[in-house]
Amino acid sequence: MKKVLLIEDEKNMSSFIALELGHESFAVTVVFEGYEGLNIAMAEEWDLILLDIMLPGLDGLEICRRIRMHKMTPIIMLSARDSVTERVVGLDCGADDYLPKPFAMEELLARMRVVFRRQGSHEAAPRMSPLLVFQDLSLDPETRIVSRAGKVIELTKREYDLLIVFLTHVNRVLERETLLDKVWGFEAAVDTNVVDVYVRYLRLKIDPPGKSSYIKSLRGIGYVMRK
Repeated sequence: MKKVLLIEDEKNMSSFIALELGHESFAVTVVFEGYEGLNIAMAEEWDLILLDIMLPGLDGLEICRRIRMHKMTPIIMLSARDSVTERVVGLDCGADDYLPKPFAMEELLARMRVVFRRQGSHEAAPRMSPLLVFQDLSLDPETRIVSRAGKVIELTKREYDLLIVFLTHVNRVLERETLLDKVWGFEAAVDTNVVDVYVRYLRLKIDPPGKSSYIKSLRGIGYVMRK
């Protein structure tokens, strides 16, 4: 039985979600306050965390950031905010998916299945090569250290995942839809323009000022990593 931690302060909604997930054979623990939710998330192992953004005590974005400093537990953010900016912020904190309120229970269950499938594929995937290198840019999957010309670069989880895709597909044209599938999953609540936003974030971090980017834009198509 999979363990789900639900951090949601709307008691009617949390009761409904917990009841429906219980019918689907999930073991659900409900927490209504931010700091308590963070403590429980860190103290135990969970198969999934459902995390509201607007919480008393400590908001969901900060909870997500703090969890990601120590754990890679799958997180689905829940929020009444549905702008592209809000979704980008939520995903940038390290969430695996973002589901705007109100939502149908069937959609939440579908999103959960996608996250579990993705998690299972990661666990079953063969061990990656020790080092991914392109020119003077390198990424070590074992230590998660990214550097260019010997200088360490700090990336968010999503930027890191995006860079891995580029480094494992050097000189191959990647459409926005392909990047969306590989990094977010087709069923994630994001649009292809979010890919453009994250490519821009990644370029700002890996490209020295004044130098041409390794990640080239192909108008109307997508991107390619090449010299």
